[in-house]
Amino acid sequence: MTAPLAVLFDLDGTLVDSAPDLAASANALRAWRGLPALPLERLRPHVGSGARGMLGEGLGLRPGDADYEALRVAFLADYAQRLLVHTTLFTEVPALLASLRQRGLRWGIVTNKALSLARPIQQALLPEAEALVGGDCTGQRKPHPAPLLEAARRLGCAPAQCLYVGDDPRDMQAARAAEMTGVAAGWGYLGVEAPITSWGPAAVLERPLQLLDWLGA
Repeated sequence: MTAPLAVLFDLDGTLVDSAPDLAASANALRAWRGLPALPLERLRPHVGSGARGMLGEGLGLRPGDADYEALRVAFLADYAQRLLVHTTLFTEVPALLASLRQRGLRWGIVTNKALSLARPIQQALLPEAEALVGGDCTGQRKPHPAPLLEAARRLGCAPAQCLYVGDDPRDMQAARAAEMTGVAAGWGYLGVEAPITSWGPAAVLERPLQLLDWLGA
């Protein structure tokens, strides 16, 4: 691995714990349909898939179903009203980011979340981010490498000089496609499709500050 000049992060499940607010929007749709709320623990693993994951687990809907698109729009409209009700930074994230800055490493965010939803969270909780690339910024979403490459461009770094940290298999796929080193955030949502060790990460971290140890800081 080339010594990194920058660290790029996924947002949900890596820097911020947004599961309570996303789950609340899923349960709002369930209530609208006369269904009881689901526990956060059941919805949490699906947060990394955004609206698709919440509608899939929360309402049993898949893209292509007759009412999927209308409910996706309703879900996103509800979520836009509660972006920062319970969403917080993961423990150790502030200390990690401060340490990266002290060591002269730049950092940014690459998320599949639409910029209109990601920007308010970034501005409120992560105002020192030097780049924010949302899922609608490049015409492609992870696992396509375009969002990661755009973030590297904005930071003025070659892709090989960037590290990408995320909690979803698509994050590692995107990192490989962008020729960046991918590191898995084991504290995140992780999904349900495959074990984290099968994603092909350069490392699996159990908590954010372990990134400094892995970098040899």
